[in-house]
Amino acid sequence: MTSAMAAAVAILAVMPSALGEALVCAKTVEGMSRNPEMYSKLRTSMILACALVETTAIYALLVAILILFVGGK
Repeated sequence: MTSAMAAAVAILAVMPSALGEALVCAKTVEGMSRNPEMYSKLRTSMILACALVETTAIYALLVAILILFVGGK
């Protein structure tokens, strides 16, 4: 039971990650609409930023899986 609660707490890190990724995308689209000439540079930066933000969610998922299946004995 405690390992399930620990995994749930580890998954809570996914919510700020999703919020951060949404903000990155929203601000990039806003920048593209304000300055269309910067489209390619903004798109490249957005993809890199989304990849970096997404690693937080992937690490949280990995920790939750490890807690449930390896450390929950």
